[in-house]
Amino acid sequence: MLRLSVMFPMGMLLFRTMAWTSSGISHSQLVENLRSYQATISAPHMHAHALECLKDHLYEGARALDVGSGSGYLAACMARMVGPSGLVVGVDHIRQLVEQSISNIRADDPSLLAADRLKLIVGDGRLGYEEDAPYDAIHVGAAAAIVPEELLQQLKPGGRLVIPVGGRDSRQLLEQYDKAMDGNITHTPLMEVIYVPLTDRESQWSGREL
Repeated sequence: MLRLSVMFPMGMLLFRTMAWTSSGISHSQLVENLRSYQATISAPHMHAHALECLKDHLYEGARALDVGSGSGYLAACMARMVGPSGLVVGVDHIRQLVEQSISNIRADDPSLLAADRLKLIVGDGRLGYEEDAPYDAIHVGAAAAIVPEELLQQLKPGGRLVIPVGGRDSRQLLEQYDKAMDGNITHTPLMEVIYVPLTDRESQWSGREL
């Protein structure tokens, strides 16, 4: 049995380590399982950077949205930061990833799901998740050609959105959007990055190579 594990150190945030594992009885099956269930894995240092950018908006009782939640790692970190009275919604358009992320978190800390502190759903993250809006913090884990208007609308006054902006073959920047209490939005470029495109399931699967 061939097995690949990606270990995410939780440090002071989660106090334990979450393993994201894929396996197969041959190299070809292992690669196929990676293709089928795990699409991409964001670099852990980028998760840390996103949390640093959003930390003042991930306070006790806050609401947060993680678009492209993938393994569920970042969403779980955010859920710990907003505490028992907060809520984090993770959205991903690949059902297998959402199912895997739920399994990951059930194995690591099922109380996050049982206490309704963390919700992981299948959906088009470009549309946000209006049911639980507005959000104090929004993180997007894939690059948008333009910032989706729905995400800006679902950002709470006083809230912050962090999103990579740019095309697959063009320069991408991690950008920060802050909404003032009067609704005005200010934009701050942060750093150059490389992310997969923020798109739908069919486009992502048909165009990617592992």
